Amino acid sequence: MADSFRALMVTKTDDGQSVELKDITDAELMEGDVTVAVSHSTVNYKDGLAITGSAPILRASPIIPGIDFSGDVISSDHADWKPGDKVVLNGFGVGEGHSGGYAQRARVNGDWLVKRPDAFSAADAMAIGTAGYTSMLCVLALEKHGIGPKDGDILVTGANGGVGSVAIALLAKLGYRPVASTGRPEEADYLKSLGAVDVIDRKEFSEPGRPLGKERWAGAIDSVGSTTLANVISQTKYGGTVAACGLAGGLDLPATVYPFILRGITLAGIDSVMAPRGIREEAWSRLARDLDLDKLNAMTNTIGLSGVEGAAADIMAGKVRGRLVVDVNA
Repeated sequence: MADSFRALMVTKTDDGQSVELKDITDAELMEGDVTVAVSHSTVNYKDGLAITGSAPILRASPIIPGIDFSGDVISSDHADWKPGDKVVLNGFGVGEGHSGGYAQRARVNGDWLVKRPDAFSAADAMAIGTAGYTSMLCVLALEKHGIGPKDGDILVTGANGGVGSVAIALLAKLGYRPVASTGRPEEADYLKSLGAVDVIDRKEFSEPGRPLGKERWAGAIDSVGSTTLANVISQTKYGGTVAACGLAGGLDLPATVYPFILRGITLAGIDSVMAPRGIREEAWSRLARDLDLDKLNAMTNTIGLSGVEGAAADIMAGKVRGRLVVDVNA
């Protein structure tokens, strides 16, 4: 085992924070009962927040960001894992309060890990990443609330992002009619290649609307929140379900109870961070079955650790399309 390895480290300073790519040793990793040789991570919106300092989500300093990773177990004191096991990690505060995936090695609590499905390479797993895993949780929520392909159009907001791109691909594979809402209408061909049946401008949802709008959507997957989510709720058909998983547009929800008590719709909150292992395993199993790998590859670009800081700025500026995989050994 090498004495040192590469890691992207963020350290809080008097005037903000510093980001440095450096060599560290096992002694600088945080506590845990499983050590993993990380091969790939990814760049999610939350990673962008952490690295740019746009929101105070980092709870330790210094810390290795990266809210997810894939790799092979090196050593384990946990009953469920042994050296050589292929694992994936999403959430549990990793990359926020516990050092995460932007390093060639990670030490974590074994309870946070799940087995990587045989259908996926380590790179595939991180092309999916937290964003794609969250998309699958949203689709599962629609299914569990009885929303099927024959019920009508499913709106996907933030469609060009990671959650939106994977959600469209999943919905299309399952026979639904996904409609993409995006602020980048020039990306319509890309979104239709993933399976979107229509592409609409996000401006339709960005301004305050009526408490109860025209019924348009059998269901929706929303990663934006705020006024967008309120408008989506107001336009959801009787008995429909909206899966809410993000807040890129804001924390507030300027809605009324009308859609809930007059149309009986469901607002399903999606938590990808602390979801128990059983739900995680279900989501990854379904991803292995229902996600078209050709479409996943079409929405994915790969960078090295040295490109993460720039990618974080790009994702905060809305310049990233689809998924960004980080090859930590590149």
